Amino acid sequence: MAQTAPTTPATTSATQNTPAASASQTTPGTANAVTAPPQKVIIDTDIGDDIDDAYALGLAVSSPQLQVLGVTTDWGDTTLRARLVKRFLDATGHSDIPVAAGLHTQPTAAFTQEYYAEGYQARPGSWPDAVQFLQSEIKKYPGQITLIALAPFHNLAALIARDPATFKQLKRVVLMGGSIHQGYGNLGYLPGESPSAEYNIASDIPAAQKLFASGVPIDMMPLDSTQLKLDEVMRPIVFSAGTPLTDTLSTLTNEWTAAMQNPTPTLYDAMAVAYVMDPSLCPTQPMDIVIGNRGFTHVGSGTPNANVCLHSDSDKFFHFLLPQLMGTAGEPILAGTPAASSNP
Repeated sequence: MAQTAPTTPATTSATQNTPAASASQTTPGTANAVTAPPQKVIIDTDIGDDIDDAYALGLAVSSPQLQVLGVTTDWGDTTLRARLVKRFLDATGHSDIPVAAGLHTQPTAAFTQEYYAEGYQARPGSWPDAVQFLQSEIKKYPGQITLIALAPFHNLAALIARDPATFKQLKRVVLMGGSIHQGYGNLGYLPGESPSAEYNIASDIPAAQKLFASGVPIDMMPLDSTQLKLDEVMRPIVFSAGTPLTDTLSTLTNEWTAAMQNPTPTLYDAMAVAYVMDPSLCPTQPMDIVIGNRGFTHVGSGTPNANVCLHSDSDKFFHFLLPQLMGTAGEPILAGTPAASSNP
């Protein structure tokens, strides 16, 4: 979660390249889905504050391209987050996916989806330890797991401290976090640079510093490429699908909207999941990322320690995302009504 900034116009950070009209087109990212084996992933999330984590989780569990080995909750009230995740997974037909809770920390954001989370009645002490779960799964599948990090990196830093050798057996970490040139509210239309101390980095600066120094391959989706607005045109399209997943996303979005007085979600975290499925959605370049003491992510001159996506195409992203969430990925998309016949 990057934490939504004050409400801005419902535009996107990337260049708006509308696909040329054609009789039909195939949803991006589905060409190799049939033949490629599913990627093993674990999702580390602070779901329940901002709404983007829910869309990221929904995208992950809806895709046959990903094998979600488990979901670990991070930051703040991790037990309440685990209840939310478990109810979400049960409601969407994925009750077999394990959920583990990280250590509680002092909350730094409002838990906007508390009502939904409290709808799951969990037994006290019923959640496995997140750090232990990560350690066990990485040992079981060395070199195979992509850890998708959508929260402040508290669980990750704890595992690095406990067992750095096992942490290094991750295939990679794909994270939403940081800000290189564009900060909150800068969608790429303003001159100059205005980076921000992005939430996931700034909330636990030592943890972020440990992660970027760990030597594990990192793919980084910063604010520059993730301020993607699910606007008033797209929301009804998603929710009209009427599937268990889209109904759950509608419920959580309404709860978030009521709490934040903001109807337009910014889907920061969903880009991290989408990138794992289709890297062309957010092309990266190698950089030496230095985490400053105030939570800013600076570009250094040393050996690159991350592949960073600075630009994304929002139109391409949403053409990928919406069919995935609605369960129509891979189906032809009609791109207009044929012109009327001029035959007599």
